[in-house]
Amino acid sequence: MNKNRLEAFSDGVIAIIITIMVLELKVPHNASFNALLPLWPVFMSYVLSFIYVGIYWSNHHHMMHAVDEVSGGVLWANLHLLFWLSLVPFVTAWTGENHFETGPTVAYGFVLFMAATAYSLLVRRLIAHHDKNTTLADAIGEDRKGKISLVLYLAGIVLSWFAAWAGFLVYVGVAVMWLIPDRRIEKKVVEEEQKEGEGAPS
Repeated sequence: MNKNRLEAFSDGVIAIIITIMVLELKVPHNASFNALLPLWPVFMSYVLSFIYVGIYWSNHHHMMHAVDEVSGGVLWANLHLLFWLSLVPFVTAWTGENHFETGPTVAYGFVLFMAATAYSLLVRRLIAHHDKNTTLADAIGEDRKGKISLVLYLAGIVLSWFAAWAGFLVYVGVAVMWLIPDRRIEKKVVEEEQKEGEGAPS
């Protein structure tokens, strides 16, 4: 099954998610810069969520570039990921509006954890599809970074029950860890392309 429609649909959904998030930044009715100060929690949550969505988009792009074909199971796994990402605007707004209180911060971490889990399941589903996706399998390896992220999300959720700011800092830390796109996949794809180029008849 061709992967192009999956990529196009995912890109469209992610673009809508970002649009919904920015619409939550309400314009103050006052023209002074002081009117912006009460918006800092909303803006901070927006920035972090924008970074997270950007990370998922970037890594999803690299991952799909390393894939030759997809299956029906892959389509559903991708929808599962998009479902959790579609909840990011809701928890972003809830967290920002309530100044990072316990409940919203826990919910924010839970959505991040489930999105990371869904992404991991999508990767495994792609690898299990068939041998045409071996480039992705070689690039991912044991995926220690992904496993560490899941543990940190759980730690952030637990910390948020006692000190919401501590949990939020954990979420920021995971974002920083993933801020640079996953070069393993990109490097492997380049290597495969170079091999194909060398093997092509001159």
